[in-house]
Amino acid sequence: HGHIINIDGPKFYDFAPDQQKGSGGAIDLVMHVNNCNFRQAVVWLDERFGSAGVERAALAHVKNRAADIIQTEPRPQFTPPVEDKANWSAVEYYLTQFRGIRSDCVQMLHNQGLVYADQQQNAVFVMRNLDGQRNGAFLRGTRGENNTFKGYEKGTKRRSCWFYFHLGGKANDFTSTAILCKSPIDAISRAMLEYLKRGDVPPERTVYMAIDDIKSLPLERLQKVPNILVAFGNDKSADAAAQRVLELMPQSQIKKSKASDWNQQLLDYGRQLRQQQQQQQQEDELSL
Repeated sequence: HGHIINIDGPKFYDFAPDQQKGSGGAIDLVMHVNNCNFRQAVVWLDERFGSAGVERAALAHVKNRAADIIQTEPRPQFTPPVEDKANWSAVEYYLTQFRGIRSDCVQMLHNQGLVYADQQQNAVFVMRNLDGQRNGAFLRGTRGENNTFKGYEKGTKRRSCWFYFHLGGKANDFTSTAILCKSPIDAISRAMLEYLKRGDVPPERTVYMAIDDIKSLPLERLQKVPNILVAFGNDKSADAAAQRVLELMPQSQIKKSKASDWNQQLLDYGRQLRQQQQQQQQEDELSL
């Protein structure tokens, strides 16, 4: 009495002159018609349809509420960590001395705004979407050699932004090669190794990108890149992740590091170079 209910799939609408409103799901329908609360509606449904019916109604109710929240709740906006220029020298020292990355490479990334220091002396690796917009940041602690702090700045949209940079070719050239690594430091280390061995940047446009979760792969864009190198390191988790990428993008190739990761390989390679240089100096001195 007093209602004119139309039901269309999971939705209902009350056309009665003094109602004129609708919603979705059995629980909301019972609450509306019986003018009762949620708990009372659940009991009413249980008396008539049993526990299985109530469970179906409850699942639908939760899905509807979740959908409403997704549509109406404002999204948190990413705010980049505040840069502290006074801490940059300490962060630069960490990257060059403890991580073995050449100072000119670190300075290049710093000049591009991709790496800087925050107020806690963390190295901030800026994460951008594929149009270059800043949507996140990965933080790495630098206070001391054994600092293990790492994590994402609050509000980082991990599935729509990445730490990446380009080398080789011209800025407007088509990207011919993508090298995927598991962290920003690994991506930089991989690029540094190639530079040391080649003596120059890649001849063609190459992007180095940090991917920490296969779910965040920008598949649509990467599928257009003819050469993809999956360089996730050298452990079981890296192997599993690399195989998953290979399934998603058959044009990709897997490249394992000789050490546990690319940064360790860079450190080992730098040590070998120094030993060779010292040996050469000793030989030159003996020849004199």
